[in-house]
Order: sequence, then C-alpha cells, then structure tokens
Amino acid sequence: MKIHHLLIIPLIALLASCSSNPTTRIQKNPALYRQLPTEHQELVSQGKIARGMTPPAVFLAMGNPDSKTTGEQHGKNFERWNYNVMVPVYSHSFSPHYGSRYGRCGYRNDYYGLGLHPSVHYTIGHSASVQFSKGKVTEWNSVRKNF
Repeated sequence: MKIHHLLIIPLIALLASCSSNPTTRIQKNPALYRQLPTEHQELVSQGKIARGMTPPAVFLAMGNPDSKTTGEQHGKNFERWNYNVMVPVYSHSFSPHYGSRYGRCGYRNDYYGLGLHPSVHYTIGHSASVQFSKGKVTEWNSVRKNF
C-alpha cells in the first residue's frame, strides 16, 4: 500500500505542473506581456479577452488553442482558435457477474448474478472560440459548463 502512495504523489505533482494558467504563461513570457497595452495586461492577468486583442495577448490569457480554423466570411479572411474541455459522461450498465466466496467452515460458494455497474467516461467538448480578422480579435464565445 505504501508503494502505491509513493507512485501517486509524483503523478499528482507532474499533473499540477502541466496545468497552465495566465499567471504561469505571463511568468514564462514576460517580454510578450510587457508589449501589451495596459488595459490588455489587466484582462490577460484575469484570463479574459477583449475586442482588438492580438493573438499573443489571447495566448497569454487563454493558452494555446486545441485547433485553428481559417477561412473567409463576408469577404474577409479570418482565423478562429478553438478550445476544448474534457466532459464527463456518466452511465450505468446492467451485466452479469460471477464470483466465489468462502462460507462457514471453509466451504466455497460460487454465485452468479446480474448487477448495475456505474461508470464514467470522458469525451471532448467545445469550450471556447476566438476569431481574429487582420490580426485582431473580432468575436469570441465560450460554453457554460452544466456539470
């Protein structure tokens, strides 16, 4: 049991170090942050964006996008950054099971049965999008989490 705990602690530390937030991105890119206008610096430090921000400012506020889309809309070229989130999907399955146990006096009792088994799986869901035109944010959206 102690070995199990020794393996989990480094894993938790590794996962915590992989998480990225505006503060860590600003600390890793101070020159990029200093180049932003003061009003954008304030928003970036809160993880927020506004119309007119540049891609570097959005990167500092929201991180690297999971995908990028380019295209043309109303005669203007655009680039859209898409962000995803892992969404838990809860389910139950009804399935047979088999087992054995030892009863009184050491006799083995085999048993069969049906049972309801809960499970959690994760799927990728849309979290936010930011659209740029001529290198500036023109629109964005985010999905509210219902879970």
